[in-house]
Amino acid sequence: VENASFMPWLVGVALIHSLSVSEKRGAFKHWTVLLAISGFSLSLLGTFLVRSGILTSVHSFASDPARGLFILIFLIIVVGGSLILYAFRANQMSSNSSFSILSRESTLLVNNILLVAAMLSVFLGTLYPLLLDALNLGKISVGAPYFDAVFVPIMVPAVIVMAIAPILRWKKDNKSRLANELTAVCIGAILLLLVSLLLSNNIYILLAYFL
Repeated sequence: VENASFMPWLVGVALIHSLSVSEKRGAFKHWTVLLAISGFSLSLLGTFLVRSGILTSVHSFASDPARGLFILIFLIIVVGGSLILYAFRANQMSSNSSFSILSRESTLLVNNILLVAAMLSVFLGTLYPLLLDALNLGKISVGAPYFDAVFVPIMVPAVIVMAIAPILRWKKDNKSRLANELTAVCIGAILLLLVSLLLSNNIYILLAYFL
C-alpha cells in the first residue's frame, strides 16, 4: 500500500526538476507534460489499489469492488485522453534550447531518468504479483530483498547526481570550476564528519551529518 503513494511521489520529484528546467531554459517540455500525466495517473492507480480491495493490508481503505471499477474506468479515460491530447499537441511544444553535457540541465535529465527507473522498479514489484494472481499463474511475494537489489542501485547514483546538480551552471560549465567547487564541498563534509566524531558515537547520526 505504501508503494501506491511512493510511485507518484517519485514521479512528482522528477516533475519538479523538469519544471525548473522548463521555466529557466525552456527545455524538457515533453518531459514535463509526460511526467505530469504519469504523476496524476499513478495517483489514480494508487487510489484504485487501496480502494478496490486488490491489495490486502491494514493500511488499505474500505474494500468496494464497485468503487474500484469506477476508479479503474476513470483511470483509463484520464490516461487515454491525456496521451491522445499529447499526441495531437506534441509538435507544438518545440524547443530550441541547447546545453552541454557538463551542465545543470544534463544532471537534471539524468536524475529524471533515474527517478523514473526507480518508479518502474517499484511499479513492477507492486503489480507483478497481482498480475500473476489475476492470471492464475500462482502467488508470489515481493518483499525487501527485491527492492534492496533493484531500488537501491538506482537511487545511489541519483543521490550523487542530486548533490552535483546544484553546483553546476545552466547551459554550460567548465571542469576546473566544478572540480574546485566539489573539492570545497568534500573538504567541508570531511571536517563536519570529524567534528561529529568528536561529539557523538552514534553511527547513524554520523552518517546523517556526512550525507
